Amino acid sequence: MLTSLLYLHIAGGTAALLSMLIPLATKKGGRIHRRAGWVFVSGMTIVSITAFVLAGARWLTDPRPQGRDAGAFLFFVAILTASGVSAGIRVLRLKTRTATHRHPWDVGLPLLLTASSAAIALYGLMTGNTLFTAFSLIGFFSGGSRLAYWLRPPSHPMHWWFEHMGAMLASCIAATTAFLVVNTPRLGLGTFSLLPWLAPTIIGVPAIAIWTAYYRRKFAPPARRNDWRTA
Repeated sequence: MLTSLLYLHIAGGTAALLSMLIPLATKKGGRIHRRAGWVFVSGMTIVSITAFVLAGARWLTDPRPQGRDAGAFLFFVAILTASGVSAGIRVLRLKTRTATHRHPWDVGLPLLLTASSAAIALYGLMTGNTLFTAFSLIGFFSGGSRLAYWLRPPSHPMHWWFEHMGAMLASCIAATTAFLVVNTPRLGLGTFSLLPWLAPTIIGVPAIAIWTAYYRRKFAPPARRNDWRTA
């Protein structure tokens, strides 16, 4: 049973990795963009669901401290991934909203992510694991920003574009991180080495900020010409 889930987990991750660059490089909203995007979302959904089961099994059946640590952390990363993929799709379904949005699913996942971030931070402090504490900050930021998005009225006509882009790029970072972590033994690094876990985030977050700033300028309304002639 668990072996089959592991193979399914790997298959989902492989599909996500092979498809994630296509939506970035193709016309936004075009057929290729949408189809490749759905392959990526499907793969990451499989990864998240199977990760919950595999993490729980690791926590319950592995008597080694490092095994329990891996189970707890995998569970947290699964919540982080699920929250990002869900937000990336849901904002497209609700792009026309003009008021706050309090659907239990959309608000509940960021709340769960924020709560699990606090839990993994505490767990990291108790076990002396710097990675857990560092990664909890990513969860706090992601959960908090998505709560703010849903619980505030949109402030820009293209709000859904920015949120979709940020959530999907964050999911790409998660997929890349998982790939690097799985292959850390080949690089002579430990499972909880900081480099493979944090490098994609350190590189990816500024890239998201730059890309978002570009599209904010692109979608900015024309400046009002209140010069001296109309004063």
